[in-house]
Amino acid sequence: MQQTTNTILMVRPTSFRANEQTAVNNHYQKEMNDVAQATLQLNAQEEFDAFVEKLRSIGVHVVVFDAKDGLDTPDSHFPNNWISFHENGNVGLYPMFAENRRSERRESVLDQLESEGFNIKNIIDYTSAEDDNLFLEGTGSLLLDRVNRKAYCTLSERANEELFIEFCEDFEFTPIVFTANQTVDGNRTPIYHTNVMMCLGETFAVICLASIDDKKERKNVIKHLKEDGKEIIDINEKQVNNFAGNMLQVKGKDDKRYLIMSQAAYDTLSPAQIKTLEKHTKIVSISLNIIEACGGGSARCMMAEVFLPRA
Repeated sequence: MQQTTNTILMVRPTSFRANEQTAVNNHYQKEMNDVAQATLQLNAQEEFDAFVEKLRSIGVHVVVFDAKDGLDTPDSHFPNNWISFHENGNVGLYPMFAENRRSERRESVLDQLESEGFNIKNIIDYTSAEDDNLFLEGTGSLLLDRVNRKAYCTLSERANEELFIEFCEDFEFTPIVFTANQTVDGNRTPIYHTNVMMCLGETFAVICLASIDDKKERKNVIKHLKEDGKEIIDINEKQVNNFAGNMLQVKGKDDKRYLIMSQAAYDTLSPAQIKTLEKHTKIVSISLNIIEACGGGSARCMMAEVFLPRA
């Protein structure tokens, strides 16, 4: 089993804007009403294309899906929320909180991966849970330690505990459940996705421990990370707000490990945190200001890791 891959699926932004349906519990989104939608779309595509180019320049194999079907999918550039790919050829399809995000699940994405030589053996589909208003948004909700077979999940409107346990049984992961909160208008509110406050590398974990208010839950998360030999880099809530939890470690050329993050995430890290991370991996950052502001997600959300076997 591997924790990192050198193949990433990315979906080019279509009908890009601040998604009104996700804004209800994604407190990182900002309205940009003074900017025309066509301009936002262009800016987002420029950021996306520069990101793809940057990944390819370090030897990451990026599969770009460019939707031409004209569907209204303002968050299509965050594919990791609706699909996950696994080394045994399994694919997970996930139930999405926002109705207008459900049409992001395009079969043509799977067709493209198969046409590029990847082998899909089995699709495990949880999407019928939407009928019961139950959600689990892929590797936004699920933080997978693929080597140690553990799955971390912070519960929220977008991450249902029963569905999470079902996923862990189907994919053979040990579930580690907790609730991570952020302060919004003076109140503690669940963080909508685990991958906003936590990132798992091969030998390290970036995590906002202070967001786990329940001491027992916090201790349990620390215990699991430590017993698996992960060095913990603790970040604060201000850093979470600048997407410092939303990072992904990938493999590049010559099997080198890179930690991918946005420029905003990098700029909010302290010199000591950067030094600790650089002991484990090389850091690559890219400006994603428009996508972060409107979409309320960052670098990690834009990359769906492909672990599928080659046909």
